[in-house]
Amino acid sequence: MTQAEQHDATQAPAETTTTAAPIRAYKAFDQNMQCRGFQFKVGQTYEHDGPVKACESGFHACENPLDVWSYYPLDSRYAVVELGGDVSRHDSDSKIAAARITISAEIALPQIISDGVAYLMELCKDAFALKPEAEASGYGSQLAASGDCSQLAASGDCSKLAASGDCSQLAASGYDSQLAASGDCSKLAASGYDSKLAASGPDSKLAASGDCSKLAASGYGSKLAASGYDSQLAASGYGSKLAASGDCSKLAASGENCVCVAASLGSTAQAGAGGAIALTYSDGERYRIAVAYVGEDGIEPNVDYRVTDAGEFVKAQG
Repeated sequence: MTQAEQHDATQAPAETTTTAAPIRAYKAFDQNMQCRGFQFKVGQTYEHDGPVKACESGFHACENPLDVWSYYPLDSRYAVVELGGDVSRHDSDSKIAAARITISAEIALPQIISDGVAYLMELCKDAFALKPEAEASGYGSQLAASGDCSQLAASGDCSKLAASGDCSQLAASGYDSQLAASGDCSKLAASGYDSKLAASGPDSKLAASGDCSKLAASGYGSKLAASGYDSQLAASGYGSKLAASGDCSKLAASGENCVCVAASLGSTAQAGAGGAIALTYSDGERYRIAVAYVGEDGIEPNVDYRVTDAGEFVKAQG
């Protein structure tokens, strides 16, 4: 069962309605621009013949850009889409199933991050006054701040925190929380399972300790750290640093001169030009660390690598 199928199996969709105006949404694909074996192409419109039901039938996409990470990994391909015709909305997030989908434009991870920040800011600003300091403990809390040096904290599950000012601090302890910041030097921290952290400003710092967390930053000089199992870290800015200590973590840094370090077994990593990768392995007697440099010894930029029990870097499959 895939991650998407596991997620869908525990959620119940809402009833089907018909939309008059197109709905802007975001969709993720594998590297072949496919979703569950269906081939998509930018600029094309596709029609579903039959009932439309979220998690079961129809074409699916998410209004909240960060929600796509519940179904696809960070290193997916992304597109802005328009949904129309009969639609069925998911009860637990912004996923929508529709009878018609148009693949409007392919976008990269930095735009997913910036659009995610904007979406959460818009979503939260009406639910909670824009205050420089705020705390919330209830389920599904929404907090937003636009001033510099703001501080937001939430302990309830499924919370959403967004800040656009410089030097903001966001912290969440509930599972499935979403934190987004667009200002310079922001700090985001989450301890709950399956949290999503996104920052678009330079010199941001993101840290997550819960399993299956996803951290993404597009600003230069960002620092990302995760300690939970099966975490995903991605950075596109120059000089970013990514570190993971949980088993089976996945690190990707596409900016130049980035560093990726994984301290636990079973992790994969990729780095852009001038980057360095350090992965942990066991030779049967002790843990060791293998280091590779992009551009040396056949290590290619922006390609996933794992390390063998002999300490050799090989391309990761799948």
